[in-house]
Amino acid sequence: MQREIYIDSVPGEVRVALVEDGLLAEVLIERPGARGVAGNIYLGRVRTILPGLQAAFVDLGLERDGFLYVEDAAGPARPLGEDQLSGAGTVEPPGPDGGTTTGLGGATGPEGRSLPERRIEDCLKEGQEIVVQVTKEPMGQKGVRITTHLALPGRLLVFLPGVDHIGVSRRIEAPDERERLRALVREVATRLEAPGGFIVRTNGLALAAGEFVPDARVLLDSWESIRVRRGRSAPPVLLHEEAGAVTRALRDLFDEDVRDVVVDAPALLREAIAFAERARPALARRIRLHEARQPLFEELGLEVQIDRALRPKVWLKSGGYIVINQTEALVAIDVNTGKYVGRERHEETIVRTNLEAVREIVRQIRLRDLGGIIVIDLIDMADPGSRSMLVTALEQELRKDRARSRVLQISEFGLVEITRQRTRPGLDGVLCRPCPACGGAGRAKSVDTLGFEIVRETRKLGAALGAGRVVVRVHPDAGMALRERSAALAAAGNLPAGRLMLEDDAGLRPDQWVLRVD
Repeated sequence: MQREIYIDSVPGEVRVALVEDGLLAEVLIERPGARGVAGNIYLGRVRTILPGLQAAFVDLGLERDGFLYVEDAAGPARPLGEDQLSGAGTVEPPGPDGGTTTGLGGATGPEGRSLPERRIEDCLKEGQEIVVQVTKEPMGQKGVRITTHLALPGRLLVFLPGVDHIGVSRRIEAPDERERLRALVREVATRLEAPGGFIVRTNGLALAAGEFVPDARVLLDSWESIRVRRGRSAPPVLLHEEAGAVTRALRDLFDEDVRDVVVDAPALLREAIAFAERARPALARRIRLHEARQPLFEELGLEVQIDRALRPKVWLKSGGYIVINQTEALVAIDVNTGKYVGRERHEETIVRTNLEAVREIVRQIRLRDLGGIIVIDLIDMADPGSRSMLVTALEQELRKDRARSRVLQISEFGLVEITRQRTRPGLDGVLCRPCPACGGAGRAKSVDTLGFEIVRETRKLGAALGAGRVVVRVHPDAGMALRERSAALAAAGNLPAGRLMLEDDAGLRPDQWVLRVD
């Protein structure tokens, strides 16, 4: 697979694109005025304990308090597993063991207690100072999700303060290599007297011990800075800020498989080269400045691909298409054959469409950064072998995704359910806002509906209208259509001819109207 990273900027916005085989696979957008907080570490103060929810609200100095579940507040119940390493640069916290969090992320207390036996009121007290890390950005009316299980991501390692555990990314599958890396990194941790454990990231595959030492030292220095700042500060205060878009992208995406990194601004070029020379000296020469007159994303066709990623319908090369609908509870994806009728058996046509759709669906999931519960309605297949093949293909495609996900088997109705980690708002949440005309529903009332509403209102007023005129203000587009039927509307509303007047008001929504009596 051929991969490139492109970094585009204008004052107030930085965009990072990962392109795989010429197609946009991931895009990271950062606007300094609205920079995300996922990965940040804060010294907060417990504001409210909620025994009924077994959670607490913690004041972090943000617009809304952070939300802390009991399992994120207590000590770890098990070592931080290999399958808990996230591609977004944060680590899912280990489960609690009944201990209480102390100091800066360490855990003490009795072992072996089950989750139902623990209570949030035993872990925290109102007014208590607590060091936490943001695991999820605020979404909708919800504040940030936080944890006391801290994780500092580097290029090769993730440092886990206060956790005596050495883990390996689940993407490194060979048992011998996993054991080699565990032993090697444990030796590094012992040599550096690390006050915690490490997880080896995928970038650490096949590396020698000496290559992990610089990364470990940077992480330990960052942790020491957090400790010092914590001792000098009063809550609420930011102790550590997650890296910006450029550094984060290079840390998480830049490896030997990336052919080029192209940057369109000299300042960002210097930032990228400085990071690469510190972290990947051998790859620094692959970073170059875009010098053509045409804007970088426009020249590569990425602007068009970003725009298409905001639309619900995505066409497949075969003529089939998928439809993506996002709701508050889940994401529904429907697969259709569309214009593709195939050349051979019906079942083969369906399987080909589904296979093509699976590849595009995973790309769209990554590109749009869809998360939570994702339900895919594949075209029905009669052959159980075809169903099994589709699930295998979906799992293989999802291996390209840095976010953690889980796939369930196809149901008897042809539905596949995926759960995918979500830490930040998706692409549409960054680039779009709810439609002011429809309130985010994606639909607006038709002109016919407006007409019937006006008729019902005039009938309801009845004798109260007296001899005056009924004036209805509407959006100009609706007014044009309603004028053609104004006589019929007046008659249906029990008004004499000429008593119903329509006025244009561009300040109204297309499905809004205001009635008055003159």
